[in-house]
Amino acid sequence: MQNRLFAGLVAALALGAAPHAMAQAAAAPAGTPGGIVAPGIAYANAQAVVGASAAYKTAMVQLPVTYKAQIDAVNTRRNQITAQLKPLYDKFEADQKAAKPDQASLRTQAAQIQQIEQSAEREIQQMAEPLNVAQQYIIEQISDKLTAATQAAMTKRKITLVLDSQSVLKADAAYNLNQDILNELNTAVPSVQLVPPAGWLPRAQREAAAQQAAAQGGAAPAAPAPAGKAPEGR
Repeated sequence: MQNRLFAGLVAALALGAAPHAMAQAAAAPAGTPGGIVAPGIAYANAQAVVGASAAYKTAMVQLPVTYKAQIDAVNTRRNQITAQLKPLYDKFEADQKAAKPDQASLRTQAAQIQQIEQSAEREIQQMAEPLNVAQQYIIEQISDKLTAATQAAMTKRKITLVLDSQSVLKADAAYNLNQDILNELNTAVPSVQLVPPAGWLPRAQREAAAQQAAAQGGAAPAAPAPAGKAPEGR
């Protein structure tokens, strides 16, 4: 029970592993050169390319600085809750080992611990929300340029069909279009803003709001567009 307390609560704060993993995925070939290469076909991993982009990696370095107050607050609160729960865990485990455990008492203790854990999860998620939204804002700014970057890479390589690498069982590295797309993406979007405009919502939420408004016969409020030349928060 104790080990589950904060598993997954602040994944948004793990800023180092994901970019590195995605960058590796973007660069790694799926096979070794050789054999007959069919023209006009390639594969790519869009998520990996975004994660390997210079703008994304730079933003992931700057994000903990810009949102240091929120990260520190989350860590402080997490430590407080851990300290609050420790004696409850210790008592629960000790009572379990009794010669004749009081099952009713154990159930009551377990319910209390679970209630605190669930409340803590909601609280931590709410505290980390600004950071989570900022990450989505960063990714969306880069992803918005991905289609054009992919088309530019296709044109230069004379590619007419690009497959999702996740659906390719095995292929020669000559078909890997990741680096070509990444080069175009780095040119198109060398940097991004870290702090979303006031009221900004991730695309999924904007689309859901638009669908709801359409169903109700109204118009969804327009989300603030990214300001092209606004200074980055650091």
